[in-house]
Amino acid sequence: MAWTINKLILVPFDFSEHSHLAVDKAIELATLNSQIHILQVLPTFIPLAPEGFPLEAIDDQVRVENTVKALDKEFADPRYAGILKEVLVGDPGTTCAERAEEIGAELIVVSSHGRSGISRFLLGSVAERILRLAKCPVLVIKIT
Repeated sequence: MAWTINKLILVPFDFSEHSHLAVDKAIELATLNSQIHILQVLPTFIPLAPEGFPLEAIDDQVRVENTVKALDKEFADPRYAGILKEVLVGDPGTTCAERAEEIGAELIVVSSHGRSGISRFLLGSVAERILRLAKCPVLVIKIT
């Protein structure tokens, strides 16, 4: 069965090999690379330091700018030409689901790290949160 997606495909990306596989799957499904929207969500940063220890000020804008540069480098290969890349700050699962709705995505393609049991409970699961919150279909690429 062949799928062809004619609208936007959102791909949450965390620089892992697994999320690269999700991008590759989105490229297979999309009619054009310009339909692929890669989203890197940076968790909210709360700086903590021991009393009296100077803490360098790192604001979200600097983090976003650095991540945009890293995404541009990561996807410099011509096969990724035309793909839209975006960086936001927030809860990754919630932000991905909300952003998919905002841009009118037809599909979210996300990788799953295959965690189960106590590790999933302790670490949480972005893929699981996206599945619960998304208002469009979600294709989970299971990585074991």
